[in-house]
Amino acid sequence: MRLFLLPISTRRALIYCERVQQQLSPGQSAPILDRVINKASETWIQWERKEKGWQKKLTDYGNQLFKRIPYEEWGLKSLPPATKRRLEEIDSGKLQFECLYPNAFLKGSKVLEVIKTLAVERQALHRKKMWQSIAWMPITIPFAIVPVIPNIPFFYCCFRAYSHYRALYGGKLLEHLTSKDLVRVAASPQMNEMYTAGLLHPTRKASREARRPTETETEQVARVIEAQTNNDQEDVMVLQRWNGKLIAEAFHLPEMEVEIERAVEQVEKAIEKEKTELDDEKQEIMKATERKRDMKNPEAR
Repeated sequence: MRLFLLPISTRRALIYCERVQQQLSPGQSAPILDRVINKASETWIQWERKEKGWQKKLTDYGNQLFKRIPYEEWGLKSLPPATKRRLEEIDSGKLQFECLYPNAFLKGSKVLEVIKTLAVERQALHRKKMWQSIAWMPITIPFAIVPVIPNIPFFYCCFRAYSHYRALYGGKLLEHLTSKDLVRVAASPQMNEMYTAGLLHPTRKASREARRPTETETEQVARVIEAQTNNDQEDVMVLQRWNGKLIAEAFHLPEMEVEIERAVEQVEKAIEKEKTELDDEKQEIMKATERKRDMKNPEAR
């Protein structure tokens, strides 16, 4: 299986696992859970295509909620859960993992450390939220008496419980891989080119039409980004939102596009919030300093 470690900024990264479709033998049916998920996805898409009505409004609100789910959770959910059978397949060598990353924008020595952090830092949160969602399910059952409209609160609790379960056990699988050093890390020149093109060009169209960046250009762009961090004091974006589609196309993984776009949007907002809070803190310090100076020198007022 291929993993992708995608730096979004100089301090934040997205882990993504290529989804491999399981081949079913003739006469074999997909697991019940997979069939339920596929049916729910098909229904959601049908509702999105409606021009109006409660189904259309529901999908609009739902998509806004999806954007608020942390990108780290979506990334861990892309990993297969750490079942006993799957861990045995990994330990026996039947299931292997390779992690691609852009070495021009992320040091190879930090890759496993970043992966391990992503694997373990949110496990306690996902475990807690999973059980909270399960606990709310019986409370939401009475909403089923509302005519016509499905029991949305109940289905939402089910969705969040399953989402946290997948993130929790996706993280456990990632932790198992890193603890036993079973991830083969591989620098990707193609990812370097895609990142460089995204930073050199202002739009997706311009990036498509431009020639491929040279290694020299990649090195120059990487140095510029490093300088902008001010000796690692500031978090700097390295991935553009529109570039997600180009990266997804390059690796023939169309479903990766939305994951990258969501992560970039969330990180951009987080960095902007941090800058605003830092500016406010500096202003408060300046005001406090001025008040202290005035108290020491009342004649100066």
